[in-house]
Order: sequence, then structure tokens, then C-alpha cells
Amino acid sequence: MFRRTYLALTAAALMAGPALADGHGKKDIVDTAVGAGNFETLVAAVQAAGLVDTLKGEGPFTVFAPTDDAFAALPDGTVEDLLKPENKDQLTAILTYHVVPGKVMSGDLSNNMMAATVEGSEVTIMTEGAVTVDGANVVTADIEASNGVIHVIDGVIMPK
Repeated sequence: MFRRTYLALTAAALMAGPALADGHGKKDIVDTAVGAGNFETLVAAVQAAGLVDTLKGEGPFTVFAPTDDAFAALPDGTVEDLLKPENKDQLTAILTYHVVPGKVMSGDLSNNMMAATVEGSEVTIMTEGAVTVDGANVVTADIEASNGVIHVIDGVIMPK
């Protein structure tokens, strides 16, 4: 029984592999973040800033995505204040600082690399020891989406 199940799963994986390899069936950046389950705050912020359609667009985009824990580590009340309609411009600036145009995979990174963000300024990427973006650790890299890539970070980075 085990052997038959294993063979059936192996065959299914082999048949599905080529169908998914060319990007068909992949979710966009927003749907990938929603499906991951640990980006609820990020998704709420993207919605409040009116950036959903942009991040569902053609791209490609590279998103340094802070986890819910990263947002929770901000001073009390910060997220709630940023989500207020009167702070939409500030929220948009912070979120677009987490986005780099193009698809930048971890293999494309180099130590002390500067990357221009959609917000307009640059983030500093370090690769010695651990990979960091403006001091936030990349905890999971290269989550591919149909319109780019997500790198999960453990902190919320702020424009200078």
C-alpha cells in the first residue's frame, strides 16, 4: 500500500512539475502573501495604502516582506496610526520602500549592494554572515510569484 501511494504521488509530482515550471498556476505577490498566513498586517497595510492593484500588476517586483511579528515589534500604536486614512502617504512611503522594481533573486545579491526602491531611496543589502536589508534579516528568500519574488524579513525597514 505504501509503495503504491508513493508511486502515485511521485507520478503526480512529475506530471505537475512541468505544468507549474513556466509560471502557470503561480499566484501573484499579494495572493502569495495572503496564502502564506504570516503577512496579515502587511496585507492590511497594502490594502489601506491602495497598493493591492499595483502589487497584483505585471511587475516584476521584488518585495522585502515583513512578517506579522516584525510589525508587532514596532512601538505600541505605530501600526494602528499608520493605518489611519490621514497617514496614507506615510504608509505608502514605508510600503514602497520595501519594494524594488524587477525580480532580484538571492543569487543576484552582493555584499554592500544598494538597491533603488519604488519609494525613491535605496536600501542597503549585506550578504556577509546573514543576508540583511537595511539591518533586517532575510529569514526566507526566493518565494517566487507570477509577477516577482518575495524575500521574508524579520523587521520593518523605514525610509531615511
